[in-house]
Amino acid sequence: MEENNGNISGRRKFLIKSGLAAVAVPFTQVSCQPSKDKVVEVENEDSFEFAFLTDIHIKPEMNAPKGFQMAINKVNALNPDFVITGGDLVYDTMRGNYEQSESLFSLYKEMSKGFNMPVYNCIGNHDLFAIYEESPESEDHPDYKYGMWERHFGKTYYSFDHKGWHFITLNSLEVTDNKRYKGFYHQEQLEWLKKDIAKVDKATPIVITTHIPMICTYIQLNGGSGSRSVANASEVFKILENHNLKLVLQGHIHWKEYGFVNDRFHFLTGGSIAGNGWKGRRHNTKEGFVKIKVKGNDFSWEYIDHGWEAERLKMANKSV
Repeated sequence: MEENNGNISGRRKFLIKSGLAAVAVPFTQVSCQPSKDKVVEVENEDSFEFAFLTDIHIKPEMNAPKGFQMAINKVNALNPDFVITGGDLVYDTMRGNYEQSESLFSLYKEMSKGFNMPVYNCIGNHDLFAIYEESPESEDHPDYKYGMWERHFGKTYYSFDHKGWHFITLNSLEVTDNKRYKGFYHQEQLEWLKKDIAKVDKATPIVITTHIPMICTYIQLNGGSGSRSVANASEVFKILENHNLKLVLQGHIHWKEYGFVNDRFHFLTGGSIAGNGWKGRRHNTKEGFVKIKVKGNDFSWEYIDHGWEAERLKMANKSV
């Protein structure tokens, strides 16, 4: 792997015409391969798998370390090539308190050493240090906003390559004038993205990871407003317009959502590890993560239950 910076159950068979013969091919619940008369399934040395874990919200309380360890164990049993996280690794640093915030990042870093494969992290809103008005630390603190993250993990946006695919992790967070957060890609990052993508062959499949979704139906389904998507996501899509963008991986909403935009690219909002703050489902989405399998220029995915709901209910029954 070269760095450049820094259940769904139920499978069935269907027939595809291939030459003069009808060939039985496994059907995967979700695939980005469009329907064609002629499809050739090829297992090759470039096939690989990776896991996408988002909204971990690690903290000492609510048995969160136990739940996260269950997820780590599940990932290790699946043995993907690497892990990508989708932000909100910890809960919470936005309200400041240096010692507490530092201990949360240290807890996450120590636990994530348990993965048997590389981990590529993405920043989320709960990972921004001291941005809220009630924070005892001010804007001039060296760890303010992105500072604590950068000290622990490096740049908040970067890219890496793996077996012919290009992976880009973006920082989707900015702080507002009234000391809240919003979904926004700042200009310095967009300029970096232009330079990064200029070095990538236009046929290379690309995956973007972002915490705040670039595309999301939350408001259409539930009403309201707020930071449910990145305000200037269109600027990223314009930069990648003539490139082979395959997939956008998203977090933040704590639900599963999948879409395929105009035969151009797919987006996948990947549930969450923590659910509703480690005390149950959020938006009726069971706690879990996404396993993605890549074959050549194509991919499929499934949502993996890491077992936290059953374990949480078992512990609750014991305490009654």
